Amino acid sequence: MLDADLANLYGVTTKRLNEQVKRNIDRFPDTFMFQLSRSEFDKLKSQFATSSWGGRRKLPNAFTEHGVVMLASVLNSPTAVSASIEVVKAFVRLRQILASNVELARKLEILEKKYDAQFKVVFDAIRQLMTPPEKEKRQIGFRAEK
Repeated sequence: MLDADLANLYGVTTKRLNEQVKRNIDRFPDTFMFQLSRSEFDKLKSQFATSSWGGRRKLPNAFTEHGVVMLASVLNSPTAVSASIEVVKAFVRLRQILASNVELARKLEILEKKYDAQFKVVFDAIRQLMTPPEKEKRQIGFRAEK
């Protein structure tokens, strides 16, 4: 996303957003943020049919997913603070889910050791249910039937 769009989303000016990025530049490696080149910006301008006068004086910054989340932590608007809190809550929930799966796997292993081979099929089925399914890769596009 572009800096101007994110500034609007987080409720700050583009100038303020870019100031905070400059002050915290070590938090924005190339995989989080990059500046559009002149040719990229010109192509973007022509897509939006903007006038050649006025507008931006500097090339815009573009942010990846990681950069968008990092911006929430360096900006101080109510929206940015709220977004930052939600990210932390999501990571805590994810850790709890992962911990519960680890605990379930440990209990299953104890039960498996306790009972003999007749329950092996049941344990294998439970273990298979615990592993996330692999995404099926299907072909896209038109296929003529023969």
